[in-house]
Amino acid sequence: MEELKLYAMTCGWITMPYGFFMAGETGSLAIPIPCYLIEHPKGTVLFDTGLELPLQSDDENVVKKALGGFAELTTVDFVPGEDVAKRLEAFGVDPLKINYVINSHLHFDHCGGNACVPNARIVIQKREWEAAKDEENIEKGIYVPRHYDLGHERLEIDGEHDLFGDGSVVLIPSYGHTPGHQSLKVKVDGKDVVITADACYLKASLERMTLPDAMVVNDAQAMLNNFDLFKKLKAKGAFILYGHDPKQSKSLTDGSIRQITADTLASLS
Repeated sequence: MEELKLYAMTCGWITMPYGFFMAGETGSLAIPIPCYLIEHPKGTVLFDTGLELPLQSDDENVVKKALGGFAELTTVDFVPGEDVAKRLEAFGVDPLKINYVINSHLHFDHCGGNACVPNARIVIQKREWEAAKDEENIEKGIYVPRHYDLGHERLEIDGEHDLFGDGSVVLIPSYGHTPGHQSLKVKVDGKDVVITADACYLKASLERMTLPDAMVVNDAQAMLNNFDLFKKLKAKGAFILYGHDPKQSKSLTDGSIRQITADTLASLS
């Protein structure tokens, strides 16, 4: 069977308080918004879709309205050409022909581009979808339905899920940041690559076993359990791609779509 191909892209940057990502840190941190493309013999997959298009506006009021409750805490660096659809088009991939979107969770910087891939089937943990439909969570601004409740066909899963049935693209439950957060394990050149998303923001998060600020943690113990899992997978030879690590991101891509190969992985170790 033809081996799958994994690609990384960066779809803008945002700056937020450093403590959001590592409790106890002060100042601010600029973080990348990564998305991943997987080409499998049985279909094309996006893991996360990044920010919504209104955040590219030059009108400060439009951006503030789009950010909602995060407006006072967030600076956005997201220009035309950096959204997931334009990244795909520049690479020669039609966004309308993406088969699956795996959303790690349904926060604004992970599903804001779902509208750009209207024909994809969304693969989401059932408990995440339920949390994102909860009126209280919506009123608090934790979830914003215009990002994800767009009429896509949806595959709701419960726990680990092997997308193609061959062990090459496996969704891993990593609850904690949100009630139904999920990470992804992909087989690249015979090696396991684990894309953590917000289950582990930074390389330093795992090294120090330091959680984000409690404000962005749904279940602290569950997040620590995720750290233990990622450490065990790493000890077995897996390569860990962290959710928003600036240094690692720049080693994967200059922003545009770049393939992750065995050589790429070797440079991360």
